[in-house]
Amino acid sequence: MAHTVRWGLLSTAHINRAVIPPIRASERGELAAVASRSRVNADAYASEWDIPLAFGSYEAMLASDAVDAVYISLPNHLHAEWSIKAMEAGKHVLCEKPFALSVEEVDRMIAASRQTGMVIAEAFMYRHHPQTKLAKQWIEHGRLGDVQAVRGIFTFKIGSRDNVRLVADWGGGSLWDVGCYPVSMAQYLLDGPPMLVYGAQELAPEGVDDLYVGQMHYPGGQIAQFTSAFNVPEHAYVEVLGTDGRLELHHPFKPKLTGNNFRFIDAEGEAQEIDVPVQELYSGEIEDLQAAILDGAPTYLSLQESRDHVRTINALYESAARGEPLAM
Repeated sequence: MAHTVRWGLLSTAHINRAVIPPIRASERGELAAVASRSRVNADAYASEWDIPLAFGSYEAMLASDAVDAVYISLPNHLHAEWSIKAMEAGKHVLCEKPFALSVEEVDRMIAASRQTGMVIAEAFMYRHHPQTKLAKQWIEHGRLGDVQAVRGIFTFKIGSRDNVRLVADWGGGSLWDVGCYPVSMAQYLLDGPPMLVYGAQELAPEGVDDLYVGQMHYPGGQIAQFTSAFNVPEHAYVEVLGTDGRLELHHPFKPKLTGNNFRFIDAEGEAQEIDVPVQELYSGEIEDLQAAILDGAPTYLSLQESRDHVRTINALYESAARGEPLAM
C-alpha cells in the first residue's frame, strides 16, 4: 500500500502557489507534476517551481501513472467537468471552491466518486483552520448562549477588468468568488443550509455582480447577513451574536500566522483575546485529502456540505434576479 500521495497540478493558475508549499512540507505528499494546455507553458512552470514532470495537456497528466491525486484550480465553470474526468482516470481530486456551479453538476461529481471509488473534496482552506473549528466549539459549548445572528463580509477591489472573475458564463461574480466564504461560514456555524434566502445585487458592465448583499434565515430562527464586493477595498470580517456574548473574527478566511484574530465580548462588554493555534492556511486541506486517500478517513468537509453550499448560492442569485425572498 502506498504511503505517500503524488500530486499533480491541473492548470498553472496563480492559486497553485498557495498549495505547493504545504504539499512539499507534508510527510505524506509529494509534488509530482503540472499540466497546462500548452507544453511550453507547462515546461516553464515546472522549471520555475522545480516540478519533476510537465504535461502539455490535462488529458496527458490524467493518463499518467505518476500521479495519484490532482488539485484542480481551473475557472469555476470547468470544475465539474475536469473533476469527473480525473476520477474516471483513477485520480483523487481536491477541487478549488466553488465546488461546481449547479446542484446537478455536484450530483454528477458525487456519482462519479461513488462509481470510481476515488476521493473528491472541495478546497475550502479556511474550513480546516483551527480558528474556524474553535469558533464552532465556542458555539457548541454554549459560550455565546443561544446564537441569534451571524454577520460576514468579504470584499476586495478588482484590478483589471480583463479577469476571469468577471466572465458571466465562467461562474464570475463577487458572490461565487468571495461571498461564498461568509455563506459557507454561516452554513457551518448554524449546522446546515438556510430555509429562506433574500438577496440584492449591483451588476458590473460585464453582467456579473460587483456587489452582493444577502440574508439567510435558518430553521432555528437565526439570521445570517453578508456582503461581498469587487468594487470596494479589501475587507473580511465575521461576527457571531449570541444571547450571552459575541465572537469577532477579524481575519476569518485568511487567519494571520501571528497575532490574535479571535475575540470574545461577554454580556457586560468585557473583551477577551483568544489564542488560536498557528497553522499554515492551506495545509489542512492537503493533509485532509491525504488522510482520506491513505487511511480511508472521511473528508472533513463533506460532499453534502458542498452540495448544500452550491444550492444556497444558486438560490441567492435567483432571489436577487427575482427581487423577492426565496424558500429553499
